[in-house]
Amino acid sequence: MTTDRRLLQPSRQRGGHGRAGAEQGTCNLNARVAADLREAAKLLALQGADGFRIQAYRRAAETVETLPEDIGALIMRHGVERLIELPNIGRGIAAAIAEMVGHGRWSRLDRLRGDLEPTALFQRIPGIGPGLAARIRDTLHLDTLEALEVAAHDGRLATVPGIGARRVEAIRNALASMLGRLRPAPHEAAHRPPVAVLLDVDHDYRQAARSGRLPTIVPKRFNPEGRKWLPIMHTSREPWHFTALFSNTALAHQLGRTRDWVVIYFYDTQHWEGQCTIVTERRGPLAGRRVIRGRETECLRHYTEVNGAS
Repeated sequence: MTTDRRLLQPSRQRGGHGRAGAEQGTCNLNARVAADLREAAKLLALQGADGFRIQAYRRAAETVETLPEDIGALIMRHGVERLIELPNIGRGIAAAIAEMVGHGRWSRLDRLRGDLEPTALFQRIPGIGPGLAARIRDTLHLDTLEALEVAAHDGRLATVPGIGARRVEAIRNALASMLGRLRPAPHEAAHRPPVAVLLDVDHDYRQAARSGRLPTIVPKRFNPEGRKWLPIMHTSREPWHFTALFSNTALAHQLGRTRDWVVIYFYDTQHWEGQCTIVTERRGPLAGRRVIRGRETECLRHYTEVNGAS
């Protein structure tokens, strides 16, 4: 278990002595989590996201802020499932709070700010150094441990140079240990948006980005001038909520694909998160088509059906 235990310690051990110290520790951690939730809501509002997600984060912030006990101690004693029993906190927000408490940061908020750096996160896993972390990021376009775990099980991780079957298995085991305590039980309704829906979001994003109709953020990576250049789009296709951005990885820059590769993050009504990368295929039967990496067979079936109907 690689969770920062200091963040999960009961407040009486972190903040001073006796009851005053305990109350101060509870206030500090709970207030920090609430502040992150409110900042996410504010950034979503500035970036034109739908009101549902904005209000969900604000309501969750109120719940955390008024919680009479330290939220880290609560997770320590009862697990993440206890969070879901609280008002205004669903499975996805519970997982987000656990990430804040367990890792000291929230990848979704980092993404909204434009300063997400997944390589540091991946290096928390035993056996993954800076070089391998960068190859995972640039090959698979992942930025969360949960997304990496999915890739470790669906075969994509094995396609990264330098990762063999034994290392994939070791990474799976490490992730199972790291994530097991810090996430709710599997989401029974978890599924991926249909290919047609993702391709539609991709089309709308690229079209809106070309026309200059989207707000932009200042990415921290590969942006020495500090330019506000990366368009971001929030949209919904019930029951899904989407955030789309151009890929800002080293490989995308090296290959000149920063205006072609699109990373789409999706959330259901419980704020359960997934992600995918959509690119223009350059060879094979899908050459010239927009393709969702890891779902090429479904994309081929989709285009075949579309062509057959037209």
